[in-house]
Amino acid sequence: MSPIRIGTRKSKLALWQAEYVADLLQKAGMETELIPLETKGDKILDVSIAKIGSKGVFTEEIEAALASGEMDIAVHSAKDMQSVLPEGFELIAFTDREYPGDVLVSRKKDASLSKGEKPLTVGTSSVRRVALLKHHFPHVKVVDMRGNLQTRIRKMDEGQCDALILAFAGVHRMGYDDLITEKLPLTLFIPPVGQGCIAIEAFTHLDPERRKKIRAALNHLPTETRLLAERAFLRRLEGGCSIPAFAFAELDGDRLCISAGIIDPMGQKRIHRELEGDAKNAENLGHSLAGEILAAGGREILDDIHRQKNI
Repeated sequence: MSPIRIGTRKSKLALWQAEYVADLLQKAGMETELIPLETKGDKILDVSIAKIGSKGVFTEEIEAALASGEMDIAVHSAKDMQSVLPEGFELIAFTDREYPGDVLVSRKKDASLSKGEKPLTVGTSSVRRVALLKHHFPHVKVVDMRGNLQTRIRKMDEGQCDALILAFAGVHRMGYDDLITEKLPLTLFIPPVGQGCIAIEAFTHLDPERRKKIRAALNHLPTETRLLAERAFLRRLEGGCSIPAFAFAELDGDRLCISAGIIDPMGQKRIHRELEGDAKNAENLGHSLAGEILAAGGREILDDIHRQKNI
């Protein structure tokens, strides 16, 4: 069998994830080849993701290469994947999930959100994190911070902020654990859909036998079940990474509990619900919970967000 050609973004974290996937495939007896590409989201660093638009901002160029047959699979952070993929594309595997929460990162060892004793300027480019900061910690000053993890840390070191809010998974994978000053509680900072997980994307022309072997080597079924629920929630909201929605599913035996919601960008209205049921109905649970959120005021929040984008 010819090598599995793996598409990836060029950032250090993206390459780490691609190499992690390549290692799993090699352990299963498959040869691999990495194909790094630069995406729109990597090139435009002076505009927020929300203003660029969430659809395909980190995936468009890679998906074009998948469709052309230049690569067999693409490796993505699951949280960057839009809720509805373009026709012909599918997510064929999800790797074992890292701790999915957010962390506060700073050179200042006493930097803390929960203690709230000192003024703090926090850098983040996430609309969800900005809204949650405004909701839970209105005294904190927030500055926009784009770029890969290393770029954001450099900007922090230059004095643009005191601390950053980042996903634990990326901080840990890049070896910056010593900069973590606080793990943000999952009850307050519910993660975005898919955070901490690597998603494997393919185009429908991928050879079925090849697809089967790749999935067998990479897919972690408990993580997939959780992600199916979370992505179904986001799909009904018709959202991507530019809306301040959040969802986190957990498994307990054959029971799945999903905690999810949405918050308005100014942090004034936070709608949150939980739903539990049979893990076999993961997608239905996510879909149903999204319906509850929309009926409880989520639709108005989404309408306001879309209206602001069109002004």
